[in-house]
Amino acid sequence: MAQIRIENVRKEFGAFTAVQSSSFTVEDGEFFMLLGPSGCGKTTTLRMMAGLELPTSGQIYIGGEEVGMKRARERDIAFVFQMFALYPHMNVRKNISYPLVSQGMKKADVAARVAEVARILRIEGILDKPVGGLSGGDRQRVALGRAIVRNPKAFFMDEPLGALDAEFREHMAGELRALHDRMGATTVYVTHDQLEAMQMGDKIVVMNHGVIEQFGRPQQIYDWPATKFVAKFIGSPSMNFLEFEGMIGVGGDSIDLGGKKVAVPASREGRAGTLSLGVRPEHVRFVDDSSYRGRVIAVEYLGTTQIVTIETPNGEIKARTPSSQAARTDELLGLDFNARTLTLFNAETGRALVSEANEGVLRRG
Repeated sequence: MAQIRIENVRKEFGAFTAVQSSSFTVEDGEFFMLLGPSGCGKTTTLRMMAGLELPTSGQIYIGGEEVGMKRARERDIAFVFQMFALYPHMNVRKNISYPLVSQGMKKADVAARVAEVARILRIEGILDKPVGGLSGGDRQRVALGRAIVRNPKAFFMDEPLGALDAEFREHMAGELRALHDRMGATTVYVTHDQLEAMQMGDKIVVMNHGVIEQFGRPQQIYDWPATKFVAKFIGSPSMNFLEFEGMIGVGGDSIDLGGKKVAVPASREGRAGTLSLGVRPEHVRFVDDSSYRGRVIAVEYLGTTQIVTIETPNGEIKARTPSSQAARTDELLGLDFNARTLTLFNAETGRALVSEANEGVLRRG
């Protein structure tokens, strides 16, 4: 396995720039997620790392070797696609063994390696079955088996669970992460599903319009979003934004929200004008004695929890609370927030106004 380093990689298709000067490092043995909406550049980035696309500029290192202009077959990597890409005329055993057979490996060594991979993936019982009659989950295991049988430096996966139904997809996500942990593999995984990224990843790169918005560990990205885009994209329901006209000085730690003084994390820069106060739904608290109030406009029951939608003087917000906490439509509720859970944003640029203490979290993870 190997470290993967991307330095100022850019990809242009004519006048369109798909990836804009991206840089990040995937450490040896990490499960690394490229996350973002459709068209954000995540798959193009993965394809450049794999050698299926050549970068317009920049460098790509795998195991310390610069491979940016090398073909895919020269990079010693394995690629798993969303649509499995199996050979329908071959059975499971022949699909898995094909990369080794094509390299001229001895039959005994091929058989031993296929048996080992089948044991890891728990598919010993289907080795002699045709792939056409397999379930989606088993076909995905076979595709994984064909990738890992070569023991490459790194695994690249482009939404490999995207074709599965929701329930089985969650199950396979857990299995795939467990497989990664058993093998100690370096894995780069593309997804548009933020829950999948949070569940599986050691590190996450969040991309938007070809730009890396944030890079870090899942909890860091969730707790300290660098931009409003990240704050909205990560979390379900997403972060609330209360917009207001005001000012905060460098190092300032409180704001005026509708006449209520609200404590916030210290700011790294002063700002006057339109600001956005970001608060996660689970961090909205109902208190009787708060001067900041909002009217309940909807209540969604979710079993042990509920989503309460509230209209405030600064915009609509959602609160995630226990279902046992009463909330009725048209009820006027007092609202309060914990300073440690808030993020203040420049409403014009969308950038977080964080303290210097959190700057490394936002930029480096």
